[in-house]
Amino acid sequence: MGLLDFVLRDMEDKRNQCYNKSMKVNKSSRAQGTGERRGKVMKFLFASDSFKGTLSSEQTQEILARAAKDVFGEVEYSGVAVADGGEGTTDAVISAEKGEKVFVKVHGPLMEETEAYYGVFGDGKAVIEMAAASGLPMVPAEKRNPLNTTTYGTGELIRDALDKGYTDISIAIGGSATNDGGMGCVRALGVRFLDADGNELEGFGRDLEKIASIDDSGLDARIKGARITVMCDVTNPLCGPDGATYTFGKQKGGTPEILDRLEKGMCNYRDLVKGLYGIDADQIRGGGAAGGLGTALKVFLGGEMKSGIDTVLDLIDFNGRLEGVDLVVTGEGRTDWQSCFGKVMQGVGVRAKAKGVAAVGLCGSLGKGAEQIFDHGIVSLMTTVDAPMPLEEALGRAEELYYKGAVRMFRFVKAGMDIAAK
Repeated sequence: MGLLDFVLRDMEDKRNQCYNKSMKVNKSSRAQGTGERRGKVMKFLFASDSFKGTLSSEQTQEILARAAKDVFGEVEYSGVAVADGGEGTTDAVISAEKGEKVFVKVHGPLMEETEAYYGVFGDGKAVIEMAAASGLPMVPAEKRNPLNTTTYGTGELIRDALDKGYTDISIAIGGSATNDGGMGCVRALGVRFLDADGNELEGFGRDLEKIASIDDSGLDARIKGARITVMCDVTNPLCGPDGATYTFGKQKGGTPEILDRLEKGMCNYRDLVKGLYGIDADQIRGGGAAGGLGTALKVFLGGEMKSGIDTVLDLIDFNGRLEGVDLVVTGEGRTDWQSCFGKVMQGVGVRAKAKGVAAVGLCGSLGKGAEQIFDHGIVSLMTTVDAPMPLEEALGRAEELYYKGAVRMFRFVKAGMDIAAK
């Protein structure tokens, strides 16, 4: 053996000795609190919202799992897709509960033929997003006019679910292109809206001002045996300055003249409903949601208005998933004061706190009032971005930045466990 060979072998032996010593230290440290807690392996629950345009809820779970293993070594974890009752709700519940998609030919907001889907589960439950059949993105920008849109397709989805025997139906009503008071939806289920000459109206926004009477004798009889839950987090009444028309109509293509006309029609609709059913739609919390669809689902279908995030968390048995969990990791693209009003992080934090489980948030960015989320069960926040950068760069590097942010977050958690173990 030459001198060079002898030196290289000696260096290799010393490196192996250092490595073995390091492994013993790491194993000892892990047993004392970095990967185990109270004699068991650390258990995580990953329950993040999607980061719109970049990471899905499922992708965040995969990245968090990789980062946790890299920091802790041995861990237990589970992940669940979560949404707040808006876009992506059906997909989140299908993913969490291993449901199936049912595709249906329906009529879109302009009464064009289109295909939509809803989610179904083995226990008679169905989850519908009204935006899948009556959503704003379905209407080209140049054709957006709430006088000419209808929720008819949403009613067709409900009818199809009833046809297939589903009697526990949850409906997410965010993201509509409509301002028809929900007429189109319930018309698809058998309710007739008549003008002064007794002619049936089609159920567009422009028909609100023409309604002279309502005939609900043909309402699908199966509605009485169904449980309808309406996922709604806005509190707007049907009419008035904070109502459906003036609050949401502009973003759907309404000009000041169009909005004034729609509001007049909506007041006519409200007065008819009050006279026939004794219900003041302006007193329905969320009656103005989705251009008044909230009112129709409540008045004609007996729907129960519930928080979107609470409904989703109930559907996926989130409380049950918290059993035995040491830490929940949640998050969203941007956290600010709005996150405290029916969003994923608030819902997850409140549920986790009630079970005595710590919850932390990993978010794309923080905005004004983000610290208010600490009042809702979230104990700490961390951002994925690690330096000042243009939004386009942050979006383009979303996966990389999310992983690095997750590693930093887990290292802080590990440091706290080490301190507690001393």
